[in-house]
Amino acid sequence: MDIKKLNTPAKIQDFLNRLPFNFEKRGETLKSPARVLREKNAHCFEGALLGAYLLSLHGHSPLVLHLESEKDDYDHVIAPFRVAGHWGALSKTNHAVLRYREPVYRSIRELVMSYFHEYFLDNGKKTLRGYSAPLNLNIFGKKWITDEKDLWYIDKKLDKIKHFSILQKTAIRNLRKADKIEIKAGEIVEYLK
Repeated sequence: MDIKKLNTPAKIQDFLNRLPFNFEKRGETLKSPARVLREKNAHCFEGALLGAYLLSLHGHSPLVLHLESEKDDYDHVIAPFRVAGHWGALSKTNHAVLRYREPVYRSIRELVMSYFHEYFLDNGKKTLRGYSAPLNLNIFGKKWITDEKDLWYIDKKLDKIKHFSILQKTAIRNLRKADKIEIKAGEIVEYLK
């Protein structure tokens, strides 16, 4: 695959979707884009890093953004991008939800909130609680693109940058659970372990 032909966010997302999911069978990983391309699999954070890198080849800033859930659920990482002043996002996930977002959102908060209703546990409890400011990967130079070691330093930096809460405590107490049909749709996976 000539990655230079992946010259639009939609083409990059299609490529990310074709990569098998990294279930980390040999332990936790946070692979660089070069390792992901070589090993041909990725989890959400690795997919976001690869997506950010591929976007950067076509004039976009290489950004990642942390979607923060409550403690009982998994966080998610996306690669936000702007087209004509509007935000969209690349997303690698094994589920039918928490996927690509078209660049139609006026702000990062709007983009993040588009994930809110799809972010729930098996019992329907909605769990998205906050998000980070976008992290520009250019602060790490070029090492993150080809590093053979896991990129835990990016994970640490993403945890430390400013985060924004999306709900007040009273709103959390009053959240309606996802419907049974939504829960069923959330069980659809692209790749089996």
